[in-house]
Amino acid sequence: MPKVKSLRAAAKRFKKTANGKIRRKKAYHSHILTKKSPKRKRSLRKGTVISRADTPRVRKMLPYS
Repeated sequence: MPKVKSLRAAAKRFKKTANGKIRRKKAYHSHILTKKSPKRKRSLRKGTVISRADTPRVRKMLPYS
């Protein structure tokens, strides 16, 4: 069997945690930051774990992670 290629866009966006969960960055932190409160901007800095519903789809995009 040949190797399966990873989706490069997904490989740049998602990382695997030590427990096997998949981390992602939060959206809405790239532009128009003046109208967002400091508290909201602080919380957008942190990453989060993807939802259980999206996990199989992302795992299919990243076969070797």
